Amino acid sequence: MAASAPLSHTFCTLRFPSSSKAARTISIHPFAQCTHHNFSLNKQCETTKFALSRWNPIIVNHTRRSSAKTCLSFQDSVLEASDDEDNLSELEMSKDVADEKYSSRLKPLMQVYKEAILVGDVKLISEIEAVISSVDKERDDMAQKVSALSADINSGKEKYIRLQADFDNYRKRSENEKLRIRTNAQGEIIESLLPMVDNFERAKRQIKLETEMEKKIDASYQGIYKQFVEIMRSLRVAVVPTVGKPFDPALHEAIAREESQEFSEGIVIEEFRRGFLLGDRLLRPAMVKVSSGPGKRVPSSVSQKSPAATVGVDES
Repeated sequence: MAASAPLSHTFCTLRFPSSSKAARTISIHPFAQCTHHNFSLNKQCETTKFALSRWNPIIVNHTRRSSAKTCLSFQDSVLEASDDEDNLSELEMSKDVADEKYSSRLKPLMQVYKEAILVGDVKLISEIEAVISSVDKERDDMAQKVSALSADINSGKEKYIRLQADFDNYRKRSENEKLRIRTNAQGEIIESLLPMVDNFERAKRQIKLETEMEKKIDASYQGIYKQFVEIMRSLRVAVVPTVGKPFDPALHEAIAREESQEFSEGIVIEEFRRGFLLGDRLLRPAMVKVSSGPGKRVPSSVSQKSPAATVGVDES
């Protein structure tokens, strides 16, 4: 038996001696095994598993001259058949994974390329170089697509972040606007009820209780007034502090000034009408008298000149 050509380690190539009388064939089925056989030594050298994208078997005619070309055409068929299957998945691959995949595809082709150089087959070398160039171009195109998709993803993330920030700001503005509207509505309602508070205060100061019946009537309407005060306090309504506090033009309305030996200058010494706060909002300033003369406060002999029934608004 004549000496055989060098054994190719590509998974689809079978080498035969030059004295072979006829070309041999091998049927390749999907998920089959390809056996590499050295006919010179008459023994099996290698077994390789491979898969095809179609079920129809491919009959490969092997001769000494066409074995390398057969491997090349087989490699091209595998590349073309897998293009449609891998198209979507490759778009989602990272650049490193795509490079690794194309490198694994080029390995058997490069082996055939080396053999073609050793044999000196110029035509085959040109064909292989064209295939390699095509694969490189495909890889570069895929890398550009991956880069473009990555840029689109990053742009989408930035738009999402900006949209989320805008939505959060809108939600905060909406909540603040709702709170402002609710507070204004409460303030308007409470302001309309303040004259009733003044009437209760005025009645408490002017009515003199002499008979038992008058005392019972006074106790009844004072009980109603206390309930009203509790409701006002539950709505965060508070009384503006006055007597003994420094005059504050934002909270107090000075209607008189008077010398005092009990209070220093600028201290409120008397309250004529209660002022009210709704949270941080001033519903009505307190009408007060302010000390203008020197003097020191005598805590034991000074009391706020206002009805005791309204103290409930100040209680915590």
